[in-house]
Amino acid sequence: MESTSRAPYTEAWLPGPANTQFYTRTYPAPSAPRAVLLFVHGFAEHVGRYEWAHGEYAARGITVFTYDQRGFGRTALDRGRRSGHSAYGKTSWREQLADVEWWVRHLRKEYEGVPVFLMGHSMGGGLVLAFGTRTTPAPERETLAMLSGVIASSPLLLQTFPASKIARFAGGKLSGVFPGLLIDAPVPVDDLSHDPVANAANAEDPWIVQKGSLKGLHDMLSGGEQLLYNDHKHWPRDLPLMIVHGDADRVTSFKAAQEFFDKLAAEDKEFKPFKGGYHELVHEPEGVREQFVDECISWVLKRVEGGAREAERTERGVSKL
Repeated sequence: MESTSRAPYTEAWLPGPANTQFYTRTYPAPSAPRAVLLFVHGFAEHVGRYEWAHGEYAARGITVFTYDQRGFGRTALDRGRRSGHSAYGKTSWREQLADVEWWVRHLRKEYEGVPVFLMGHSMGGGLVLAFGTRTTPAPERETLAMLSGVIASSPLLLQTFPASKIARFAGGKLSGVFPGLLIDAPVPVDDLSHDPVANAANAEDPWIVQKGSLKGLHDMLSGGEQLLYNDHKHWPRDLPLMIVHGDADRVTSFKAAQEFFDKLAAEDKEFKPFKGGYHELVHEPEGVREQFVDECISWVLKRVEGGAREAERTERGVSKL
């Protein structure tokens, strides 16, 4: 299924793990792509919210592939196209990480020889960081080696205003008994960005439901904590990482992101704070959002060009032997 001719993307329903049908979008570069970016969206949202930004990536030579995550967006809510077993909020950390691996491998086949980058926002930011720390089994490590870099935007490691420990404990216990039970999980729209128009659009979006399953919420929150307190040790030293975060984020903790970054032993890592920035930098007022997108694009292209120069130097060195 393709979009209208005016849209800068194509749409498709593609099969993923467990025979799940995923709603996907591809924003193709106008000529041979310099890189391919796999984008993983945040909690309770969908890929349609990033149309402008992903069009900018494509215009500068970076093809973007993205999908509505298992349990969210059209993948969960489109009654005419979704899988029979799909339902809103029906997801888990294990399944989401398996989905990321699936799409990395998909892109590696589709764009042979083109550097592949992974980017995630909020919940998606936590997932891409978790993907980078997995140590077993072997196939996942092989997939990780296919990546040329990772970008985490406002990653969920800790909440800025955490839920009470009693509520977290009770939710964790119940998630094992009623994993698919949906509960309210509202995020105040005024905390998303400084742009009231963008916030209002979020509040009125039919593909956004301010609920989550007990299992999905438990995995998301406990997984972020595990990353911060232990799993950061497993990040590959040779896997480049950039974290971008607004220092006034009222949803995900800026301090936790900084702490994770400081603990990381990566050889190529960069932390980009946005002074006064809220949670969704991509939806901040004009000027800020453009700067955010430019920072991410420039980071990717710098590593593509640097990698190409290094490969060329290596090839020249071998030819002289």
